[in-house]
Amino acid sequence: MHPDIDILLDFLRYPLGSTESIFERFTRLPNAQSFGNGNERSVFVPGSRRNKVLLIAHADTFWDNDAAYSSIGEIVVENGLISNPTSGLGADDRAGCAILWLLKDIGHSLLITSGEEKGSLASKNLTESHTRFLKTLNEDHQFMVQFDRCNGKDFKCYDVGSDDFRSYIEKTTNYIEADRKRSTDIKYLCKTVCGVNLSIGYTNEHTQDETLVFDEWQYTLETAKGWLNGPYLPRFPLI
Repeated sequence: MHPDIDILLDFLRYPLGSTESIFERFTRLPNAQSFGNGNERSVFVPGSRRNKVLLIAHADTFWDNDAAYSSIGEIVVENGLISNPTSGLGADDRAGCAILWLLKDIGHSLLITSGEEKGSLASKNLTESHTRFLKTLNEDHQFMVQFDRCNGKDFKCYDVGSDDFRSYIEKTTNYIEADRKRSTDIKYLCKTVCGVNLSIGYTNEHTQDETLVFDEWQYTLETAKGWLNGPYLPRFPLI
């Protein structure tokens, strides 16, 4: 079995009804900082690179705080597809959290949020109650990358991407912008720098039929490793 899938399955096996196990894992990292509580909770782990990027994923799932999903379901891996026929899979966004964990040693900052499925509550909390910290996030990072998109090989910048940044993402990843509809955490977090949300291979999210295509998830992981390990990462102001 591929070593990356071991980490992925580890994250997918956490109970869907609680974010506690995810936050506990990330708060053990050096210099981790916690903000807020419950659906407004977030954990920030500062990066060490000079030209660092903020990497984002959300710990909550569609079934967050649902007691019926407090136990671990049966994860099935078959023909490159990962599912959980006994409950929801929660790849949205536990698969994104797994990617952040696998990228944690390349010098970039990490931000794990909660309440994304309820309207990005943790990100709104940072916007409303921790304005100085949010200002620092934008000033200290070249741009933001969220790993929380369905499908494979596409991206969204919503309204927090410039034309130059969109062109940079297309050339760097070979991904295509799906559209600019809907929302996620970067819409609230990006104030003075651009942000992008990358697809990580899941489909039928928020249902018990949710499936994750391992090759698509791994492709995004490997793309991010090669790209974000590069010596030069330009800054993209949000204009």
